[in-house]
Amino acid sequence: MINTLSIRSYTRQTRGHSHNFHQIVLPLRGAINIEVGSYTGKVIPSECVVVKTNEKHYFSAEENAKFIVVDTDLLPDNVLHSSQIVFSISSPLLAFLEFSESQLRYQINPEVEKLMFDTFCKLLEQQNLFVQYDARIREVVAYIHHNFAKNLSVEVLADISCLSATQFKKNFKSQTNQTVTEYITKIRMQKAQALLLHTDSPIAIIAELVGYTDVSAFSRRFSKYFGIAPSKLKHV
Repeated sequence: MINTLSIRSYTRQTRGHSHNFHQIVLPLRGAINIEVGSYTGKVIPSECVVVKTNEKHYFSAEENAKFIVVDTDLLPDNVLHSSQIVFSISSPLLAFLEFSESQLRYQINPEVEKLMFDTFCKLLEQQNLFVQYDARIREVVAYIHHNFAKNLSVEVLADISCLSATQFKKNFKSQTNQTVTEYITKIRMQKAQALLLHTDSPIAIIAELVGYTDVSAFSRRFSKYFGIAPSKLKHV
C-alpha cells in the first residue's frame, strides 16, 4: 500500500528492485547496507535513506535489524529536490518513529495509521537535511548499537573514533545533540523496555543484558528515564 508506514526487517542476502513510488527507510535497530544512486554504504539509526520513484537499489541487513519504511507517492520539496540521498534526522522525528513503532506493533487501526503517516510527512517537511555523521562518529554509533551491554567508556569509544577523548566528546555532542552517556542510556533503556514488555526474562537478567551488573542501579536508572519502575512495567 502507498502512503503508509510499516515496520520491516530484511535478510543478509543482497536483493535489488525498484518501485513506482518513493520509499524512505529509517533504521530503528541495526543498519541497512544499501546501494542507491551515488551512495553505497551503511545507513544507521538516526539516519534515513531516500529511494525515489523507479530508482534501482540493492540492500541487505542483519535479520534482527528493524526499520520504519515509508512508502509514499509524494515527497516534500526539501527532500525531493535535495541532492542528498542519506541524511541524519532530527530528534523530534526520531522520537516520533519510536512512538510509531509502538503503535504499529500493538494495533491495526487505519485511522491512527493515516494520522501517523500525515504527521510523519509534516515533520519531514520541517526537517533540516543534516549531513550524515562524519565517518568517525558513525563508527562509534554503530559500535554502541551492537555492543550496548559492554563497558562503553569514553576512552574506548574515543579510540574507535581515532580522536582524543576531549575531541570525541565534543564531536559526538555536536553531531547527535546528546552526550555520550545520554546516547548510551537511551539505547540501553529502549532495549530494556522491549525486553520487559516482550519477554518473560527476570529483571536481573534484563539488567545484565543491557549492561548493568547492579539490579538496583538499573531499576533507578529505568525509573528515572521512563517514570515507572521496571517491576511495575513487567506486570502491565
